[in-house]
Amino acid sequence: MKKPLIIFVTSALIGLGLGYLVFDVIAPGQSQPEVAVNDKEDSKSSEEATEETDKTVAVSDDNILQAKGCLGCHAVSGLNLEGGATGPDLTQAFNNVEGKHGKPLAEFLKEPTSAVMSSVIGGNPLTDEEISQVVEALKKAAE
Repeated sequence: MKKPLIIFVTSALIGLGLGYLVFDVIAPGQSQPEVAVNDKEDSKSSEEATEETDKTVAVSDDNILQAKGCLGCHAVSGLNLEGGATGPDLTQAFNNVEGKHGKPLAEFLKEPTSAVMSSVIGGNPLTDEEISQVVEALKKAAE
């Protein structure tokens, strides 16, 4: 019973890792996620519209979440960023990572405690500056 389970988990991790390599490392930027647009802005107060605009982050190569491939697996609805559905939405990651993984977000990004993120970040480690940028973006998303 244990051997098939180990084979399944190993195969799944290898598949996710290869998918990440193919779609985010070898051929990055071939399909850019679109930024969600709200056509009902006229019905919002100007204060709400300003608050939402302040949270929107442009999807471009200078966006750390796009540049490092986070949006290949994750969306960040708090920043109106659509992304992959493989991983969870990162809107509340700034608030929830410590409770779920036992360490603050910045430490988790240095040494992830989940198997999938360990393999992803292990193959493409973040610099201290990139970690700071990701933490700031996710802090903004959680506000």
